[in-house]
Amino acid sequence: MEDYLQNLSHKRFNILTNEWVLVSPHRTKRPWQGQEEELPKAERPTHDLNCYLCAGNTRANGEVNPNYEDVFIFKNDFAALTKNTEDFKLDQGLLMAETESGICKVVCFSPDHSKSLAQMSIKEIEKVIYAWQQEYKNLGKEEGINYVQIFENKGEVMGCSNPHPHGQIWSQSSLPNEVVKKDKSQYSYFSKEKNSLLGDYLKQELKQKERIIFENRAFVVLVPFWAIWPYEAMIIPKMHQTDIYQIPISETILFAEAISVITRVYDKLFNCSFPYSSGIHQAPTNESSNKHWHWHMSFYPPLLRSATVKKFMVGYEMFGSPQRDITAEFAANVLRDIANKLF
Repeated sequence: MEDYLQNLSHKRFNILTNEWVLVSPHRTKRPWQGQEEELPKAERPTHDLNCYLCAGNTRANGEVNPNYEDVFIFKNDFAALTKNTEDFKLDQGLLMAETESGICKVVCFSPDHSKSLAQMSIKEIEKVIYAWQQEYKNLGKEEGINYVQIFENKGEVMGCSNPHPHGQIWSQSSLPNEVVKKDKSQYSYFSKEKNSLLGDYLKQELKQKERIIFENRAFVVLVPFWAIWPYEAMIIPKMHQTDIYQIPISETILFAEAISVITRVYDKLFNCSFPYSSGIHQAPTNESSNKHWHWHMSFYPPLLRSATVKKFMVGYEMFGSPQRDITAEFAANVLRDIANKLF
């Protein structure tokens, strides 16, 4: 990669959102006297009597969890979206609002309270993928559900209210903002080139090999060229697939391996249970063909310098545009070195 990208301030273009990110490599040298996060407890019990997600425990709404042995899914007791919502629409000049309905679920990855995805076996992660696939398919068939968002918030610093290994699925009637951006970009490119936008991008990345962290026969883990978060990563299938339900049965274990690799690498980076928000962007479940979509899974971790120093999205980031200090190539080198030592 050209030296000026590693040493001079510049901006990079995100092909999926049509937005720019400011990169300032020299800012890593500035002293830090700001806030430092407290590290969570290193060890947790395998079962916590006070955890509302543990097997056999009573949740906040009074329901009792079954004694589940692998993945457990239930409708969120405090759902942000509900299915049976009274329709309304407000259109008063510049004041606009309308009904948004949906279904929200919680996905417990494991009955073991002490584990995270990084500590689960690849086979255990594969069961989580199977659950995601079924939920995507079943929720997408529901009347009025046009998008299914699968995500995980890991760690207190990412606002996670419960350390039990779990994620969420929010399905809704309209497409959320980030998905609308990616839908437009991928559709525009596919219409002109008759190829997948991410598929062609991946060909460039595999040729340059500067931002690749790990790859197997079916998936690539990389730091995207336009990454915003310090150690942001993305998992992309090599085959053009519009959604995770299209993953061949023989390749779900390879997707599980990719998830296992990046989460384990994260934990080794600063020798802590590494916080992040992860999410899968895939084709809407509306009546369109959505052939232009190429699904992908992104990881947005906030830690920058150590286990206790995070990247704050404030000031210029809030009023101008996203900004990062370390380059995508620097981050990829660090993560790739860890991966090479681990595997």
